[in-house]
Amino acid sequence: MQLREMAERDCLAFLAGHSRGHLACLGDRYPYIVPIQYAYEKDRLFMFSMPGLKIDLMRANSPACVQVEEFGENGTWKSVLVQGIYDELTDTPSRHDERIHAWSLLQKQPFWWEPGSLALNSESEDAGPSIFFGISIDMVSGRQVV
Repeated sequence: MQLREMAERDCLAFLAGHSRGHLACLGDRYPYIVPIQYAYEKDRLFMFSMPGLKIDLMRANSPACVQVEEFGENGTWKSVLVQGIYDELTDTPSRHDERIHAWSLLQKQPFWWEPGSLALNSESEDAGPSIFFGISIDMVSGRQVV
């Protein structure tokens, strides 16, 4: 087996072929990381969430990172890392088309609203307004064991 760097085009193709990963953002003292479901298009990853800690942290500090991985047979694996900037698609007339576009990309996936719609220990159905956001891709890198 051999560890190899992935070319940028291979990283982007990998992102396009997957929809689940981990989102990391800057916390007050430690990094904060959560599982996410995303839709990839060109230079952005689109996601959905309810209000909560990750949204609060990214609003305060916009750099974010997404990691997507795949494990194969016989110890093979691929891992792609996206570094970029949080961009909230606010529910305003000027961002309406972008929100609809993000929704249209996400809704192609089964259960696209999970885990973003789940609230910890929540009895209430109404946790607040839904939030659509993007992570612009500033840098992408990947490694694989083949």
